[in-house]
Amino acid sequence: MISSVMSLVRILAVSATCMTFGLAQDLPIRQDDVIPAQAESIYTRGLEYLAKSQDPKGCWGEAVGAEPGVVALCVASFLAHGEDPTNGPYAKNICLGINYIISQQDERTGYIGSSMYNHAFATKALAESYGVLEDPRIASALKKAVELIISSQKENRFGGWRYTPGSVDADTTVTGCQMVALFAARNAGISVPDETIRKGLAYLASCRCKDGSQGYTAPSGGRPTLTAISALCFSLAKEIDSSGYHASVEYLKKNMDFRDRLYPFYFEYYMSQALFHADEIAWREWNARNIRYLAAIQSADGSFPGNQGPSFSTAGALLSLALNYRFLPIYEK
Repeated sequence: MISSVMSLVRILAVSATCMTFGLAQDLPIRQDDVIPAQAESIYTRGLEYLAKSQDPKGCWGEAVGAEPGVVALCVASFLAHGEDPTNGPYAKNICLGINYIISQQDERTGYIGSSMYNHAFATKALAESYGVLEDPRIASALKKAVELIISSQKENRFGGWRYTPGSVDADTTVTGCQMVALFAARNAGISVPDETIRKGLAYLASCRCKDGSQGYTAPSGGRPTLTAISALCFSLAKEIDSSGYHASVEYLKKNMDFRDRLYPFYFEYYMSQALFHADEIAWREWNARNIRYLAAIQSADGSFPGNQGPSFSTAGALLSLALNYRFLPIYEK
């Protein structure tokens, strides 16, 4: 099924060779079915880099490439492009990555890696693999991972999450990671209590500034990256009727040219998803700008530069383009 769908996507991509979003009105197919050829080129070159640079253990050997959260983002990059995890050209890469993620899980507690960042991204990758990869270990690992997220929130006095399962304080970035992982798990059929989602959203709302921007641990010092994370969570929860949410979206639309110097591509990763779910016209404008930006900075080997290492940077950059493909449930409206 995946392979046949991807064949159609490739045809559409070729049809878009001389086109970008906004210039396809004369095509006999819907405009949003056309994948910009430049985006496809960036993505395929990036996947080729990730495939060639993967370690035999399933991780990536540089910088943070051995962190299960980074491996998870790389795995998600393949899946988000519609790559077949069973017999496609990148099936081995996907399976190696999933094997590595599972090997990093504490069988007793369900904790994956050494931080809740790692745990959340790893949980999301397991959720995205569940149902498309026939591996009975995934269901067990995913359920344990979700249970840990839920139980750690119960111990948190703010109703959010921070760096470790036992943290009693919280911040926007870690909380957002857990929330997105839980939504992905829900999409995969795993039960997540409504109360868990409600408490997480309440914490995020408590850190929203008057101008709609999102603060880190309080409603002050709002930043675009944090705002994109929070807005995405409210969109996925279908909680989009509040004035606060709309203020956040307007704030993001005013910051399309922002770049996060400390964590390159973390902003792009969340901004693409936040705008896609909030405002299709704004997302199309952002998508066109993002494609031009990524095309200009992609290295000759297909990787992307960044102080967090090429595996993290490349996966983040590619996933910021994933809304062009929409293969994963979490990338659908």
